[in-house]
Amino acid sequence: MAKWEEETKSLRKDIFLAAYTGGMAHLASAYSCVEIVYSLYCAGAMRHDPKNPAWNERDRFILSKGHGSLAQYAALCRAGYFSKEQLMAFARPESKLGGEPSLYIPFGIEASTGSLGHGLSLGVGISLAQKADHIGARTFVLVGDGECEEGSVWEAIMAAVKYRLGNLIIILDHNRIQKMDTVTNVMGIAEWKEKFLAFGLDYVEADGHDVDSLCRVFTNLEDRGKPHVVVANTIKGKGISLMENNPGWHWRMPNRRETKVFFSELGITEEELIPCR
Repeated sequence: MAKWEEETKSLRKDIFLAAYTGGMAHLASAYSCVEIVYSLYCAGAMRHDPKNPAWNERDRFILSKGHGSLAQYAALCRAGYFSKEQLMAFARPESKLGGEPSLYIPFGIEASTGSLGHGLSLGVGISLAQKADHIGARTFVLVGDGECEEGSVWEAIMAAVKYRLGNLIIILDHNRIQKMDTVTNVMGIAEWKEKFLAFGLDYVEADGHDVDSLCRVFTNLEDRGKPHVVVANTIKGKGISLMENNPGWHWRMPNRRETKVFFSELGITEEELIPCR
């Protein structure tokens, strides 16, 4: 097993323990993008500095599908932005870590998200500012495939192409499921490639659960005056057998029987549960 496989499994454990403690989370949505955020924050695909989070020349990351926030929080914690204790306080009254990312959180969050369809527009504005400052930084925006039913996503793409934002990388978490059904059943969207190419984006596909593949893609993208879209093929609920590709897990915590499956498949011990109770 590669180091990143061990670490992403550990991130899934952290995500579950934080959700178990807080009593809430969009677990399946967080699990589908674990390798993506790990690639950016922990495997060198994104330029940033946890010791200097306001560094002007840093790359930016925006989680437009903000309900998957625990994946970002776990990666930020692993990268050194805040402590495990702060992560495990998720969704508690005294915590700054809520259900969606917020600029109220002073731990490396670049934009408040959660209202689907807004994050990419914010990313376009940040990319424009980076261009104006001539700092060579990039902006990564992670959107959900269900989220792309929002018209504002496509308006943002048109603006990004118009202004030749080659420093903008849109990552599509292509897990094919939204809320309680598949994306295809809800809106009939089956062929992303032709849509993105028609809008003028540079198109790349990657295995969204292979950190090596993702890092190669992210680091090899060049600013040639054309915004990029990386379609990361993922599995919603990746890592837990009863949750994978199951639309019923968009928003809920496991019952007592299901919790035992999480404990077993994540290797959670009784000792690790003590501070969660």
